[in-house]
Amino acid sequence: MTQVLTVAIVDDEPDMRDSISQWLGLSGYRTEVFASAEEALKAIGPDWPGVVVSDIRMPGMDGMAFLKRLMGLDSGLPVILITGHGDVPMAVEAMRLGAMDFMEKPFNPDRMTELVKKASQARRMTLDNRALRRDLSEGQQVMSKLVGASPAMERLREDILDLGQADGHVLIDGETGTGKTLVAHALHAVGPRATKKFVPVSCAAYNDEALAARLFGPFEDGLPAVEEARGGTLCLEDIEALSEPLQARLLAFIAEQGTPAETRIIAISNARGEGRRAEDSLRPDLFYRLSALQITLPPLRQRGEDILSLFTRMTEQFAEEYGCEPPQVTAQEAAQLLQAPWPGNVRQLINVAERAVLQNRRGTGSITSLLMADGDDTREATTTEGKPLKEYVESFEKMLIDNTMRRHKGSISAVMDELCLPRRTLNEKMAKYGLSRGDYLSGQ
Repeated sequence: MTQVLTVAIVDDEPDMRDSISQWLGLSGYRTEVFASAEEALKAIGPDWPGVVVSDIRMPGMDGMAFLKRLMGLDSGLPVILITGHGDVPMAVEAMRLGAMDFMEKPFNPDRMTELVKKASQARRMTLDNRALRRDLSEGQQVMSKLVGASPAMERLREDILDLGQADGHVLIDGETGTGKTLVAHALHAVGPRATKKFVPVSCAAYNDEALAARLFGPFEDGLPAVEEARGGTLCLEDIEALSEPLQARLLAFIAEQGTPAETRIIAISNARGEGRRAEDSLRPDLFYRLSALQITLPPLRQRGEDILSLFTRMTEQFAEEYGCEPPQVTAQEAAQLLQAPWPGNVRQLINVAERAVLQNRRGTGSITSLLMADGDDTREATTTEGKPLKEYVESFEKMLIDNTMRRHKGSISAVMDELCLPRRTLNEKMAKYGLSRGDYLSGQ
């Protein structure tokens, strides 16, 4: 869910505070007013989700001192200053110290809205990048986001850590719903450009004229993407939607950068999910530039017991969100989950998991009925592509022990009682499936 940003309005004049707040409120912004810098500092800290609009001339701590305090707390916080005519040199100095912009009294309200919009976009990008770096900057954290113990996912995590450090452009492809955008974020977050901007653009979301403006300018809502991403990462989703003229312009941009490229391009192609290839839609010289490094994401149906792990995690998360118990998966349902073709991949699994939790809360329906509603084949499985039934049984057994250990927070005696297993048998099965009691003692 996208976090709603707040505009902090700091001014000692009540009429000015109220008028700015009212105008920005009518423009769709959430505002919070403060009568002094000291009062505002009690509410604003590092990673504060918003931007600041402050007067310069205030009793007590003035706007310049306030700015220095804010920059000390968070140098990425956008601050817009309101100045009187005689304060313009001071405002220029403030911008040198880190302020984003200033407005001279009397100011045009539309100009204020424009600056706040620009500041909000910059703040959201900063907070998103920080969150991604926190989540994805280390290998273990990447693994926590890219869930799965299958060989395909192990290889994917290794590829991300390796290619993240490289300079070349990257082409990511795979079926719809496999997590290509998350992988693009991960590549940026684990690499040397992690402190720079990550700018995503969906090439399929614009007509040709609008996309040209968004990528290369003039762009009325700010810098064009190639400038905004300079030094960082430009992520082009649905790259196959680029027209021939725009492919030529992108190729020229890449050529102008030289080697190594100042701005890295990560191209995401959804052509594979439509039975095509990215090279079928792109001119050869552009394709070979973009695919210097390439990652193809595995479809969910090829990830084995990852399906059960993901389904369990998703149902637990949704159950916590809806304040109910997660559904208990039967052996037959586990086999059906493993056998389902999952054309929508992880995105489809998340939707099925949420609907399973809602059904369970009402006490109606089944996982089987949800898979049938999605058009998946739910025949009882004895084999899939030569896979023996024994592997389905083992996957279900591992999931059952894992779920029970989680529910009882690592209490061996409680798990033995619920599953009717002697301690030696439980220990043997936990060792077989790589489950450790210590992983459950924190209550996660």
